[in-house]
Amino acid sequence: MRSVAVTSALIALLCSGCGSWSWGRRSAGPAGLGASNRQDPALSGDGRVLASVVERGGRDTLLLQEQPSGRELPLRHLRRFQPHRSPSLSWNGRYVAVLIQQGSRRLAVIEDRVNGNLLRFPLPGDQEVERLSLAPSGRRLALEVVHNGINRVQVFDLANQLEPDLPAGMLSGGGAPAAAGR
Repeated sequence: MRSVAVTSALIALLCSGCGSWSWGRRSAGPAGLGASNRQDPALSGDGRVLASVVERGGRDTLLLQEQPSGRELPLRHLRRFQPHRSPSLSWNGRYVAVLIQQGSRRLAVIEDRVNGNLLRFPLPGDQEVERLSLAPSGRRLALEVVHNGINRVQVFDLANQLEPDLPAGMLSGGGAPAAAGR
């Protein structure tokens, strides 16, 4: 009889949170934007940088924030090219990949937040980029491209264009953390 009561109590406790996904949920922190409409969230691999798209001045704009403080992080080039969508971040948030609107076409770009470079990925012909995903190391970029009504994925190797953005202590060739004193 006691085990039935304990089981019932556990079920009641577990069900009390059903329909509420609030456990573990955190706000993106203060950004001076209040409860603005946000979309396309992306976290850096280490979880310290959050990218999301917000509306500012009637245009979809990339907002980059340090977590958990919510402090807004500057972007050098992307403010000039709007609207933005489909952000993706490298491991430490050094590289920010996003789609921008340039004239009547969407273009994939990557901003290097350390040295300020902007890398562009123009597509030939009437191909239109829909979404993107940047590898955590920043060494590869996948683009969803639409051409003649058919969606396909193109992967670009960026090894000769970008330095790796790796977790602290990782060797640039991948593998195990570097040993202390090496």
